Amino acid sequence: MSKTLVIVESPAKAKSIGKLLGKKYTIKASMGHVRDLPKSQFGVDVEHGFTPKYITIRGKGEIIKELRTAVKKADRVLLASDPDREGEAIAWHLANVLEIDENAPCRIEFNEITKQAVQNAVKAPRPIDYNRVNAQQARRILDRLVGYKLSPLLWRKVKKGLSAGRVQSVAVRLICDREEEINAFVPEEYWTLTAVFTRRGKDPFEAKLYKIGDKKAEIKNQAQIEEILKELKGVSYRVVKITRREKTRQPAPPFTTSSLQQEAYRKLNFTARKTMMVAQQLYEGLELGKEGPVGLVTYIRTDSTRVAVQAQMDARAYVQEKFGPGYVPEKPRQVAARGRAQDAHEAIRPTAVEREPEAIKQYLTPDQYKLYKLIWSRFVASQMSPAIIETTSIDITGGRYTFRAAGSVVKFPGFTRVYVESRDDETKEEEGVLPALSEGEALEVKSLTPKQHFTQPPPRYTDATLVKALEEKGIGRPSTYAPILETIIKRGYVVREKKQLVPTELGMVVVDLLKKHFPDIIDVEFTAQMEESLDRIEEGEMDWVRVIQDFYGPFQETLARAEEEIGQVTVSDEVSEEICEQCGRNMVVKMGRYGKFLACPGFPECRNTRPLLEPTGVPCPQCKGELVVRRSKKGRKFYGCSRYPDCDFVVWDEPSGEKCPRCGGILVIKKGRGEQEELECINEQCRYRVDREKKAGSNGEAARDVAAGSKLVEEKPSFDSWHNDALLPLMGAKSGRTATRGTGGRS
Repeated sequence: MSKTLVIVESPAKAKSIGKLLGKKYTIKASMGHVRDLPKSQFGVDVEHGFTPKYITIRGKGEIIKELRTAVKKADRVLLASDPDREGEAIAWHLANVLEIDENAPCRIEFNEITKQAVQNAVKAPRPIDYNRVNAQQARRILDRLVGYKLSPLLWRKVKKGLSAGRVQSVAVRLICDREEEINAFVPEEYWTLTAVFTRRGKDPFEAKLYKIGDKKAEIKNQAQIEEILKELKGVSYRVVKITRREKTRQPAPPFTTSSLQQEAYRKLNFTARKTMMVAQQLYEGLELGKEGPVGLVTYIRTDSTRVAVQAQMDARAYVQEKFGPGYVPEKPRQVAARGRAQDAHEAIRPTAVEREPEAIKQYLTPDQYKLYKLIWSRFVASQMSPAIIETTSIDITGGRYTFRAAGSVVKFPGFTRVYVESRDDETKEEEGVLPALSEGEALEVKSLTPKQHFTQPPPRYTDATLVKALEEKGIGRPSTYAPILETIIKRGYVVREKKQLVPTELGMVVVDLLKKHFPDIIDVEFTAQMEESLDRIEEGEMDWVRVIQDFYGPFQETLARAEEEIGQVTVSDEVSEEICEQCGRNMVVKMGRYGKFLACPGFPECRNTRPLLEPTGVPCPQCKGELVVRRSKKGRKFYGCSRYPDCDFVVWDEPSGEKCPRCGGILVIKKGRGEQEELECINEQCRYRVDREKKAGSNGEAARDVAAGSKLVEEKPSFDSWHNDALLPLMGAKSGRTATRGTGGRS
C-alpha cells in the first residue's frame, strides 16, 4: 500500500489532520522552523548578494533525523505548514534539509482544518512558491542587518544589552511621540449646563445647554456660567422642535488578525501574545469528546474580511433557523478589503457555524472558550440584518438659550441579539424613551446643574490602540503585531501601567538618538514603504536582493557617520533616599529583567541590591506593615506587604484604602463596564461591590452583591522565589484564594 507523509508544524495540527486523512497517511510535526540564521554570527554575506547562512536550530537534530527516516519510508511527501510567507519558508527549509525536490508538487495549504479543506488540499499539491519564500527571506535579512549592525552601536554609545529593530523601533517612536504630546498638552477649562425639565410636575428628563442664540454653546469659565444662570432666573421654557429619525446600524465585519487582537484586549483583557497563542490552539484543533480533534476556526493570520460563499450560506441558514427570516439580510454581506490588505486568506471565522460555543464549552479551557465565543459571535453577527434605532431629539428654549434632550429606542435589534463591537473611544449613547411632548408645549425646570470640565490630552496607547495604529500606518503585518509588543516591553523601552503603554527614560533616549542619526529607520512612512516592497516581492513584482541593496547602501553610510558623530550617551540613574547598608551611599534606581530595583552605585566594589518598594499608604490587613507596589517576573504590577517574608499578603488589584462596610475587608479598585472604576471586597465570602463614582455621590446606594464563585478568580501572586536583585516573584498560586485555570493569572 502506497504511503504519503504529511509534515506539519505542531503535534496538535498533526493529530487533527491525521484523523481527517486516515491510515494511508503518516503525519509528522517539524515543531516550527528547522533552520535559521545563527544567533552568534551575522549570518549574511553582504559581499555576495546578501546570501544567508542557515544552520540547523539547536535541539532540532533529533526531529530532523526522525523526519528523514519517515521520508525514506514514504512514497510521497507533502509539506503542509501554515498558508503564509512564514509557512512557505518553513516548507522550503524542510525541502532542503530532507532533500525533497522543491520544484515537484510537494506543497499543500489549507485555510481551515476541516475534512473537505484538507482532502481538497491533498488532491492539489504544488511546487514551493519562491516569491513567498523570498519575501520572508528578505524580511528576515533586513531585520538581521538592522539588528546586528545598529544594536552594537547602541551598546557602545548608550548601554549594553539594548537592541534596535526595523519595526520595533518605529513602534517605540509612536509611543514616545504620544508621550511628548501628553507632556506638552495644556488643558483648557470649559463648562456644561444640565437642566431637569418636567411636564406639569411629571416625567422628569434631562437636557443639556446646546445653543446660545444662533451659536453652539461654548462656556469657558465660571464667570460665564454664573452670568448664564442669572439670565435664566425666572425664564419660561417651551418645546420648539421635536425631531425623530430612524438610524440603521450595520454589524462589524468578521475578524482580521488585527481586529481580533484589539477586541480580545478590550473585551477579554488578553494581550496580543495571549490572543494569538489561544487562537493558534483553536485553529490547530482540540479534542471534542467523541468527535475527536477538530479545528474550530480558520487560519488566524489574515488581513482580509472576505468570507467563503459556503460559509456565508451556512451562516444565513443558521440565523434564519435560530432567529427568524427577519434577521437575514436580503443579500450576503461582503466587506471590501482595505488598501494595504493582501487578502490572501479569508477572515477569521468558525469552521462550522453550527458548533455553538456553549455546546463545546466543556471541552475547552476558559480562555479557549472565551476567544472561540468572541470569534463565533462576531462572525454570526456579521451575517445578520442591521439594527434599527429610533432617535429623538427635543429642543427647548428659555430666552436666548436652547437646551437639547436626546434619547434612542431600539426598534429592531438585528445583529445586536448576538454581538456588539467595542470601541476605544466609546461614548455612551443617550438611551431611553423621552416623554411624549408636542411642539409649543410649556415645561417647568426643576434644576440647573453647572459642571466644570477640562480638555484631556490624547490617551496613551494600549495594546489594542497600538495594534490599530500599526495596521493603519502599514507598519508590520498580521503575524508581527504580537512579537513587536512583547519585544519593546522585554527590552525595557516600554512598560504597561494600568493597561497603558508608557515609555521608559531608556526608550525616550534611544528614540531621540535614532531620530537624529537614523531618520529612515525610525520613520513611519519609510517603514510602511518597505512593507509594501515585501508585498511586491511576494507578488513577483520586485527582486528581493535589489530591495535589500537599495536599503543597505544608504544604511551603511549612515551607520559609519553615526559612529563618528555620536558621543557617549548617559542614561542617568534616579537617586533614591535609601542608604546602602554596606557602604553608606545613596542607592539608585535600576531597570532589570523584571522591572525596577535599587542598587548601590558603587558597583562592582559593592554589589548590594534591594527591592524597590513603592508605597501605597494602605495598611496591610494581616499585620502592621504597609502595602507596596511590586512587579511579577513578567512585569505585571501587584501589591504586597512591605514586611515580607514575615507577612506574605498579596493582591493583584490596587487597594483603595477603604474598608468594606459589610465585612471590614479591603476594597480594591477594579475596572467595570465602560472602564468605570468599581470597588470590590477581596473577601470571597463577601464580594461586596460598589460603583466608585456613584458611591462618592450617593453614599453607596449603588452597592450590589456578587455571589461567591459566580465569576472566575485570578491566580494569586506569590512571593515565592524572590530574587536578590529585587526582580520579583514567580506567579504561583498560594493557599488563601482559589486559583482557576486560564483566568488571566498569566499576563
